[in-house]
Amino acid sequence: MIQSMTGYGKFVVTFNEKKIHVEIKSLNSKALDLSTRIAPLYREKEMELRQAVSRTLLRGKVDFSIWVEKDAAADAAKINGALVEDYCRQIRLISAKAGLPEPQDWMGTLLRLPDVMAKTEAEELSAEEWAAVSDGVSRALEAVVEFRTQEGAALYRKFTEKVDNIAALLASIEPYEKSRVEKIRARIVEGLKQIPDVEYDKNRLEQELIYYIEKLDINEEKQRLANHLKYFRETLDDAPGQGKKLGFIAQEMGREINTTGSKSNHAEMQNIVVKMKDELEQIKEQVLNVL
Repeated sequence: MIQSMTGYGKFVVTFNEKKIHVEIKSLNSKALDLSTRIAPLYREKEMELRQAVSRTLLRGKVDFSIWVEKDAAADAAKINGALVEDYCRQIRLISAKAGLPEPQDWMGTLLRLPDVMAKTEAEELSAEEWAAVSDGVSRALEAVVEFRTQEGAALYRKFTEKVDNIAALLASIEPYEKSRVEKIRARIVEGLKQIPDVEYDKNRLEQELIYYIEKLDINEEKQRLANHLKYFRETLDDAPGQGKKLGFIAQEMGREINTTGSKSNHAEMQNIVVKMKDELEQIKEQVLNVL
């Protein structure tokens, strides 16, 4: 069954003292348009992440984000206590020897000295952490696919309704199609009668009428449109990834409806054609959202 390109998925991985958020948003697009925002620690895995997203989502405008939320206490910079004590001892010794006053603001002075605040060591991505992140990405992608499937089911119902409406409108043309032949014949004959003192060959008139009516025949258009409607229904039940194919079928349906309208030469039939165009336009709008 079809899927929509609209989707959303989020998963939070807890690893040691941090929460790793994976969020994926998807909208419709002609191809896969993937933009990423990845925490620095995981950027070395960007190509692997992109491949995972492209394999699963196939098409759409996708925003992919990974960010880290750390515990405030764990993330706070550490004060080097041993170094502070040594600085304090040295300052007091120098003050005593040089006869200089000791600082009034000891803490402010000490904290400004080199290396008192412990340097943050560069993190390295461990295999265990990457396994946890990979699992989170897989869970978020599963959520997006589930969202897309639900949206696809709604589109399926919408398309089925619109295709059924077009089929019903197509069937409603038949009574008018039969009556219009006699109306065309009567209109031409009546027009000839309005011309005074004109003589015409009835056999030749009959031949011309047959030729004219054959040009207005819409049986082929009706048959092709019915085939397109059937093909559209069958494609709805195929595996996901049929969005472009459905768009092409809708274009062909439009051609047959337009030709039927140009040949109809009948007010009621043209009204029906307008209604079919309205139903088809709604299909075309929604097909843009199909994967």
